[in-house]
Amino acid sequence: MTQTIGALLEAAAGRALPVVRGIDDGQLGRRTPCAEYDVRALLNHLFLVVVNFQALAAREEVDFGHQPEFVTGDWRARFGAETARLVEAWSVPGAEEGTTGQMGLPARTVGLMVLGDLTVHAWDLARATGAEFVPDPGVVEEVGPGLAALAPQAREMKVFGEPFPVGAGATAFERVLAVTGRDPGWSGPAGG
Repeated sequence: MTQTIGALLEAAAGRALPVVRGIDDGQLGRRTPCAEYDVRALLNHLFLVVVNFQALAAREEVDFGHQPEFVTGDWRARFGAETARLVEAWSVPGAEEGTTGQMGLPARTVGLMVLGDLTVHAWDLARATGAEFVPDPGVVEEVGPGLAALAPQAREMKVFGEPFPVGAGATAFERVLAVTGRDPGWSGPAGG
């Protein structure tokens, strides 16, 4: 049985939040697997995604062009609260039905996009800061085919890099990372 986006996001959040809460302010300048982002910039991006995809679940307009500075004050607690709101927004009956967003994509596809962002960026942040991160297997099972289907368009939009080559023995999550253009073996600074 296909899991709801709300249930999948709850599972993904349970794995992502410990990574985010464990980031020390001294790690904010570290590079990440996303070449254009350091840890602070990636956190700001992920905050924006989490906030905007709450609105997309409710069929509201969003502005991805405006990037506020979210990593101030008690940002870790705010990220937890915003992520809880994201789960709630996608748990509302009907959130996965119809279309949403300026591109008029199927709502479930949009939900899988934020699920992919939360999961893959949690890995990015974990790699950059030396934290442990193991994604929820059910999330990987659902998000893998969705991201693979979106990959050509995401590459055209410069959201994904070119696929990273992985061997036949790659795990399902390593294949997810590779389809987004990430090297599953990427590691940050020695000593975390």
